[in-house]
Amino acid sequence: MPDAVAMRTLEGLDPTALPLEALVDAGEPVVLRGIARDWGLVQAGLRGPQEAMAYLRRFDAGSPVPYSYGDASIEGRPFYNADFTALNVEVRRGGLTEVLDAIADHLDSPSPPTYYVASLPVARALPGFAEHNTAGLAGQGIDAPASIWIGNRVTASCHYDTPENLAYCAVGRRRFTLFPPEQIDNLYPGPMEPTPGGQVVSVVDFERPDFDLHPRFADALASAQTAELEPGDALFIPSLWWHHVRSLEPFNVLVNYWWRRSPSVLASPLPALQHAMWALRDLPPREKQAWAAIFDYYVFGPAERAGQHLPEAARGELAPFDTTQARRMRARLLALLNR
Repeated sequence: MPDAVAMRTLEGLDPTALPLEALVDAGEPVVLRGIARDWGLVQAGLRGPQEAMAYLRRFDAGSPVPYSYGDASIEGRPFYNADFTALNVEVRRGGLTEVLDAIADHLDSPSPPTYYVASLPVARALPGFAEHNTAGLAGQGIDAPASIWIGNRVTASCHYDTPENLAYCAVGRRRFTLFPPEQIDNLYPGPMEPTPGGQVVSVVDFERPDFDLHPRFADALASAQTAELEPGDALFIPSLWWHHVRSLEPFNVLVNYWWRRSPSVLASPLPALQHAMWALRDLPPREKQAWAAIFDYYVFGPAERAGQHLPEAARGELAPFDTTQARRMRARLLALLNR
């Protein structure tokens, strides 16, 4: 794959006072070098993968956890079968210590089976871990529970997440390639279900791109930004930016924090997208064009535009949503959908 532009990097930041508001406002990915260097897990990992595994075992709550397993033929890439009707991995459940032991058994293998624990809630699975391994976001008024990602040489195909994302490389190294949201058409998104990790992924093989099959991917690469994270580094990934993540060592751990800055009364946009697909996508072109103008007026234009010419008492759902208005809208939509 051709080289992408290197991401902006910040060094020497106070890990307890990250400029998160400025990062979110800028809306660009940024590497934060060394801000988790003092984490207990980072220090253990620098002594070797077995030390890192032993550190994690200390906190294992013992409850079964879901993980993806694939044989050596998938080359560490949870993806699809040939016709995109099923995944090339199976989801299993087992103890976290068992998964760590299985990874340890293949540390020296050039072609190991894939083991991947994805987005595991830290508070539930590893009680006590956060005491010496935390981003300290609560001190900035951000409620962002930590999730942990554990595996061997796994590739997370290019995808986007709705929330803001702060990802900490704790063990091993990871290579990130990011694209702005407007590159969606050039990334060839796959099926909406099933998906390897809960989100739509690009079907392009980034390691061996086929530009005859996916010619617009060359245009996406012109907008790509890349970074390689070392243990203790973090990456801010803005909401809705596409990111492709490749783990580079026989054992890798990442801890991330998702949060939304939008008011909590607002619903998730994804069901709105799915409903719009159902209701609008297959309409005749003239009707779609008319609805596009209506959506621009009520949704994608200035938030205050649709109601500004009305008395405040008459604005109803044209006014900013509060808890009461959100509940009314939810009840109204449920009633409409259940007819």
